[in-house]
Amino acid sequence: MNVYDFTVTAQDGSQVALKDYAGKVLLIVNTATACGFTPQYAPMQEIYDEFHEKGLEILDFPCNQFGNQAPGEDEEIHSFCQGRFGITFPQFSKIDVNGDDAIPLYKYLTTATTFEGFGHSPMALAMAGIAKKMDKDYKNNGKIKWNFTKFLIDREGNIKARFEPTADMKLVREKIAELI
Repeated sequence: MNVYDFTVTAQDGSQVALKDYAGKVLLIVNTATACGFTPQYAPMQEIYDEFHEKGLEILDFPCNQFGNQAPGEDEEIHSFCQGRFGITFPQFSKIDVNGDDAIPLYKYLTTATTFEGFGHSPMALAMAGIAKKMDKDYKNNGKIKWNFTKFLIDREGNIKARFEPTADMKLVREKIAELI
């Protein structure tokens, strides 16, 4: 099994088979428009601009499960992201990433990977406190802890890396460059 086995919902409600992205390097990310990590849209767009023509796609899945930080309908979210950050990568319909209503793609991503840790920065320590309140066993499972968790997928549809929201975007770029 790999990500090509899944279908997701586009903003217009149509179904998109991830096998349509076969042969591309993918960065799959759950996002929110009112989050402390929302400025990560800017470096994600820079990475997309740098590597898109070489085979990178960033697949953006808005999610309102963490602090209600993705309010609004799909079109409002998309307009905000285009207007504020100029994003040009695909943005899909808002989803759940954890729990019974999580889409099958995210059920796969979270069972096939483990939590990578938040690091030791002040933001990382704050995130650890938030995660522990939500899930006392957060360090020992693959559930998404917050917005802007990223999964790097190789050209064959296999998960190659998971990046927690506190991961340095320079590291994300380096790992993408290795696969491109």
